Amino acid sequence: MRTLCLATLLALAPVLASAQPASEPPASDNGRYAMTTTPDGFLRLDTRTGKVSLCVTKDGMAQCRAAADERAAYETEIADLRRQNEALRKGGAAPALRLPSDEEMDKALGFMEKFIRRMNRAMRDEPAPGGQL
Repeated sequence: MRTLCLATLLALAPVLASAQPASEPPASDNGRYAMTTTPDGFLRLDTRTGKVSLCVTKDGMAQCRAAADERAAYETEIADLRRQNEALRKGGAAPALRLPSDEEMDKALGFMEKFIRRMNRAMRDEPAPGGQL
C-alpha cells in the first residue's frame, strides 16, 4: 500500500513541482511541501528537491522518515555493476584452469570403470566375483 501511495505521489511530483518556476526560489517556504494522506500517516513531498518522506503522527508529534528512493538505489547498483565489469575487463580473462595430470585422469577413469562394471552386474542380477557388489 505504501508503495502504491509513493508511486502515485512520485507520478504527481512533476505537476506539483511545476507550480512554481524553477528559476526563481520562492519568497518563503510556504507551499514548499505537498502533503498526501495515507492509511499510516501522510507523505510529504519537497517540491524543490523532489524528496519524499513518510510521516506518522505519534503523541501529537509528526515523525518523518525519508522514503527509499528506488531510482537512486537502481542507479547505485548499476554503477557498482559497471565498476565490477570494468575491473573484470582490466583483469583479463578468467584465471587459467589447471588440467588434471595423466595419473589423475587414469585414477578417475579407473573409478568410473569400476563403477560401471558394478552397475552392469547389479542390473543383470549377477553375483559379483568374491560375493561383493
